[in-house]
Amino acid sequence: MRVLVVSAPLVGHVFPLVPLARALRDAGHEVLIATAAEGLAVRGAGLPVEDVAPGFRFGLIAARIMLRHPLIARAELAGDAGTRGVALLFGAVNARIADGVVKLADRWKPDLVVHEPLAVAGALAAAHRGVPAVLHENSLDKPLRRHGVAEVAPHAARLTIAPPSVVGARPGRPMRCVPYSGDGALPDWLRHRPPRPRIAVSRSTVGGPGGGDLMRAVVAAAAGVDAEIVLVRPDRAITRKGTLPDNVRTVDWVPLTAVLPTCAGIVHHGGAGTVFAAFAASVPQLVVPGAGDRTHNARLVAARGAGLAVPAKEITAADLTRLTTDTSLAYAAAEVSQELAAMAEPAEIVEELEALRG
Repeated sequence: MRVLVVSAPLVGHVFPLVPLARALRDAGHEVLIATAAEGLAVRGAGLPVEDVAPGFRFGLIAARIMLRHPLIARAELAGDAGTRGVALLFGAVNARIADGVVKLADRWKPDLVVHEPLAVAGALAAAHRGVPAVLHENSLDKPLRRHGVAEVAPHAARLTIAPPSVVGARPGRPMRCVPYSGDGALPDWLRHRPPRPRIAVSRSTVGGPGGGDLMRAVVAAAAGVDAEIVLVRPDRAITRKGTLPDNVRTVDWVPLTAVLPTCAGIVHHGGAGTVFAAFAASVPQLVVPGAGDRTHNARLVAARGAGLAVPAKEITAADLTRLTTDTSLAYAAAEVSQELAAMAEPAEIVEELEALRG
């Protein structure tokens, strides 16, 4: 069976699709990932990847949308735009990649198309070819229809990876979220838990205003925290300013999923991939509300009791200390981890997808 996996051209959208794509490949099926721009980083996963929109620039499209709709742009940056901003932005994104996805489908002739909610170009290609389309959830946000991005055709199946205790009941076949953040080795000092609690601090892979505020706030509070704090890919402006507190270390890109098992907490920007990775690793989170779905995600984590939602400018040493010492946070994080672990693994879903061919 040939399976075309379609994602919007962003790392955070395509990486969650890797575990199922690998499971399909390992079961003997041909798999091809269709994406563009930043999404092409998925090539490191060892799967065939096709660039369906050469020269695509996500930032340029986002800037145009923001200039044309300043009120929506302001709400989007604050994380309060609801479905308005995402519908405009990803409607434009899909208009840009749709031709490439359809042409690829005509050339490659897939038997099945798997796509994420904001890559409806995949559903378009499936309808064009007359083959089943499978919607693969990759976020904690609301289902596709509620985004204001219309479905092209009914889906043959929906795969939901979000834990019900966090997002509530959702339609679709539950599938375990197996977080993927790239492959690679860790430096020796990151391989094991240190004598005192370790807090990882991660920022978004997508540039934007306020991107360095999170790490600057943590560094400012770090001296008052009895923990080892690890900044992952810090902004140069932070490391250029001089000596960091003694308990703060820095590291370049590392696979976050490999780092988290050594951590007692994580501070991050609220991206869905990082939220899921922390859930899976049973690690309490301090989530900084922000643009897009990040405020929504921060509120969900805090409401579940598995972490804290704190604006960057309000982060204190007390918040960071609570992250690693509050047993209620650790208990809730462990509950969500167990909830995810009880779901079917991607490899168990493969046979169900094979049956969709009819």
